[in-house]
Amino acid sequence: MDRQQKKVVVIGGGFAGVHLIQQLAKDDRFIITLVDRNNYNFFPPLIYQVSAGFLEPSNISYPFRKLYHNKKNITFRMGEFQRVIPEENKVILSTGELTYDYLVFGTGTQSNFFGMENVKKNAVPMKTINDAIELRNYILQTIEKATITTDPDERRKLLTMVVAGAGPSGVEISGILAEMRNGIYRKDYPELKDPQGGAIYLVDSNSKVLGPMSEKSQQYTHKALEHFGIKILLGKQVKDYVNDEVIFADGDKIATKTLIWTAGVIAVELPGLPATSVGRARRVMVDAHNLVQGTNNIYALGDSSIMTTDPAFPGGHPQLAQVAIQQGQLLAKNLRAIADNREQKVFIYNDKGTMAIIGKNKAVADIGKLHFKGLTAALIWGFIHIWSLINYRNKIKTFWNWAFAWFTKDVAMRFIFRPTEKKV
Repeated sequence: MDRQQKKVVVIGGGFAGVHLIQQLAKDDRFIITLVDRNNYNFFPPLIYQVSAGFLEPSNISYPFRKLYHNKKNITFRMGEFQRVIPEENKVILSTGELTYDYLVFGTGTQSNFFGMENVKKNAVPMKTINDAIELRNYILQTIEKATITTDPDERRKLLTMVVAGAGPSGVEISGILAEMRNGIYRKDYPELKDPQGGAIYLVDSNSKVLGPMSEKSQQYTHKALEHFGIKILLGKQVKDYVNDEVIFADGDKIATKTLIWTAGVIAVELPGLPATSVGRARRVMVDAHNLVQGTNNIYALGDSSIMTTDPAFPGGHPQLAQVAIQQGQLLAKNLRAIADNREQKVFIYNDKGTMAIIGKNKAVADIGKLHFKGLTAALIWGFIHIWSLINYRNKIKTFWNWAFAWFTKDVAMRFIFRPTEKKV
């Protein structure tokens, strides 16, 4: 390796890591190693469509090694991050060790169950591809059980679904489940004479759905969800889930076999970093260049980090894809600036808006001071999400599946796949 080349180790191949690497891919002053527990990149905003059978995992995923074909300065290491040793510029992985000149964390978040062990054990999360496949299997198997039970109370519990968390993920999964219940399931399961025997609940401890969005978006979404037949319970904090009952802090209960958990996230733990650099929800505190406090060559991006230097976001940035993308892109420019002995730029987030899909022809989008709803917002949402997929294969396959579902009012991916796990 040339003396001037710097070893950059990137932990996590999400939005932040991939966009950082893309910017450095043709700069041979950097030798980049991407580390991820999976051998593929995936697109988290469409996870819920995989769980509902509208998309296959391959529609929103792409192998890292294929992504970086012919990129001579990029290598991939599959493995779990275990610990960083800053004084030795070394990271310990489940698959060996790596040394670095610059270390970048883009490890994102995981589901936060707030210490509720029964919820953690029995609820179904929706954070990863594996979660989405498990949720799809679980829902389909639960409905199959409902077709054969002769106990009305048992059938009601099997057909009742509770979605905890009324943010974009909760709104999107509850909306798509309601659409399937009101249409597809009526055709697929003639044994269920009354598919409305169960209910879909969307619950949240906050007082509004889509808390970060505009009041217009909140009101439109609330009405649209109710129009789909979803029962919205706000100001209701889940405290336990045991014996097929979701138990709330006020003592109320809902009998159900299905609790889908989208109510909170916490940053992935990063052992070895200075304890003083870890902030709320385990997010790592960084300066205006995403440099981890108390270090001189370790960076954290996106959901892994919390930055308080941006004047418009003194409490830290929202955990959105655009924040991760923009931070990854800027860090690449700053690493090149360091190599050129130029001044680095501070991070200022360019807020491109927030949006959420509710159902077919129904969505909301807040872009700057503009508010969109209904079909217009749904088209904006669809265009942006297809455009954001990592390559043209994914874009084409996703567009085709959406077009098929749009015109046929059906989806084709209602399979229950349960491969036997074997240790490699």
